Parts: sequence; C-alpha cells; structure tokens
Amino acid sequence: MNDILNAGPAPVETPQCWYGPDMARRPELWTHELAPDEVAEIEAAAARLDDVPILEMAREPLPGLEGRLARIREEALHGIGFQVIRGLPVGRWTVRQSAAAFWLLGLHLGEAVSQNGKGHVLGHVRDLGLDYSLAETRGYQTSARLPYHTDQSDLACLLCLSTAREGGLSSLVSSVTIWNEMVRRRPDLAAALCRPVARTRWGEVPAGRKPWAEVPVFLPWRGNVVTTYTRSAVEKARPMPGPPEPSALQTEAMDMIDALAADPALHLDMALEEGDLQIVSNHRILHSRTAYLDWEDPARKRHMLRLWVACADGPDLPPLMTEEYQEATASGRPNGIDVPGVPFSAPLSAN
Repeated sequence: MNDILNAGPAPVETPQCWYGPDMARRPELWTHELAPDEVAEIEAAAARLDDVPILEMAREPLPGLEGRLARIREEALHGIGFQVIRGLPVGRWTVRQSAAAFWLLGLHLGEAVSQNGKGHVLGHVRDLGLDYSLAETRGYQTSARLPYHTDQSDLACLLCLSTAREGGLSSLVSSVTIWNEMVRRRPDLAAALCRPVARTRWGEVPAGRKPWAEVPVFLPWRGNVVTTYTRSAVEKARPMPGPPEPSALQTEAMDMIDALAADPALHLDMALEEGDLQIVSNHRILHSRTAYLDWEDPARKRHMLRLWVACADGPDLPPLMTEEYQEATASGRPNGIDVPGVPFSAPLSAN
C-alpha cells in the first residue's frame, strides 16, 4: 500500500471495469431466465427438505442446473461482478418455500455469513418504519434511498418476493470504473482514500474490536482494486467519541465517489421483479436503491430476501480485510458481522 501512495495510483483494466449504458445494451451478459425443468429441479430439491430447518439444510445436488450456476458464480466473483437469475415462481410459493429455494441456491454459491448483530444469515429487506437518520438504523429497514455502498461479504444476493408500488430500483456501478475515473481526473483524491477512513459498526461489534473500524475505501492489490465503502457509516461515525475525522481531502474524495456513482454514464439501473435473484460482488461493485413508495396492504409491501455469501475461491484480498476490518471464516474469507455470543438464525419474517 505504501508503494501505491509513494508512486501514485494507477488505473487497472479488468473485466470488472464497465460502464452502465454498455451493460444496459448487453443484458445477455448478466441475465439468465430459468427454464421450466430448472425450476422444477429447484422445487423438488426444496420439497425434499420441507421438514428441515433452514440452517440445517445441506447442499442438495441440482444436476441439471449446477453447470449453469457455476458459470454464473464465476462471472459474479471474477468476471463483470454481478448476475441476475430470473423466473423463480415466488408468487406461488410460501415465504418458507421461497427461503428454502433461495438458501439451497445460495449453498451452490458459498457459505452464508451473518448480516447483522442478531446473527441473521437469512435477511429481510423491508421497510419497518424506522428512521434512517438515527445512528443505529440500517438502510434496508427503511424505504429511503440507499447511497451506493458495499456489504461485508464476498457476494450479496437478493431474491425479490414482491415489489413496491413505486420506485425501489436497484442500481449498480463498477467500483473499478470509479477508481479508474478518479485516478485519471483527480489522482490526489484516489490516493487519499487509500488511507484509512473511520466508519461506525452500527453497534454490532465483533470480539476485541472498537465500535468503529478504520479501513481504506480503496485497496489496490495485485493488479486490481478492492473497494469497501459505506458513506452513511462514515457520517454516523463523526459524532462518536474516538474515531478520527476524515481529512478534508478524503471528504472531497467521497463526494467525488458519490457523484461518479450517480452519473448515468457510469451506473446501471434495473428493476428487480418478482422472482428475480440478483448476485453482486461486494469487492468490485457498489450497489444502491432508489427510494420507494410502498403499498398500504402489508401483504403487498416490497420484500426482498437477502444472503451474504463467503466464497473460498473469491477474489484475492489484502490481509487487512480479515485482520483489521473483519474476522475470517474457516476458509479465510470476510465473515460478515460476527458478534460474540450471538448464534446464527434464519428468520422467516422481517420483524
């Protein structure tokens, strides 16, 4: 890292360097419609485990789908950094059936890790009426616009059970492209974010850690760049006692990230429809969601199931990702949010 700071940041050219309008014109690179026999295979596998608790489900063979899933996984981890599987019939499934199918597909991607201080390995993205301005409120619990950010795992996966009345678009942008644009336009700002920036841990503190983390936004590493960024966590760390303030240059640099991510020339918007499963690499992609207006009927409210997945063969990461920022799974990957004494759980409701 010191070499980067001394020599100056440099652009990288990898498959993850893409621009949104190009991806919008080439949906065949990232969308996969399930065939009826593939859906039937998933349903049959889930049905065989109908009496098994979600957390006890083992990986079930999916011989007709495994080759396709392996290619999708490879593209998400080491290719363009995201994929969308379409056609899961969640409209005719119960939440339990949807969760079981989602979990089984997740087992073909990797190992589920905890998404919050409650140990949830199966998450629910749904508006709980909470105030996003409060220090410990997470954005997925609200209907507010989510700024572009990364999560604390190799892959973030969403299964859409129901959509909002209006809004709620999913937006993706290549963090590699953002790095390259910053290096070309303002290398001083790119370099500033190679130094640690403090961010809150939202009250979800791993063993032996402070209530905040100090980690660079950009980590150039072995021919690529790893990005870990949540602006809201940085802002909510400012009033905390203890964390250092971002420098003026770092604040300007984060403003530039946000502006670049919001630029239609860089990002890709997509409407996740009922039965869509989105897979995103947290190390190469920033993701966002537009604000939404929900239905009055609780049964129709926007609802996503979420998995954070650790992948043993995920992208090569600098050691500080699992030594200073997070802890590691048994396979050495970022382990999500691991709070001492909190067991894993897979709740079937958002409350």
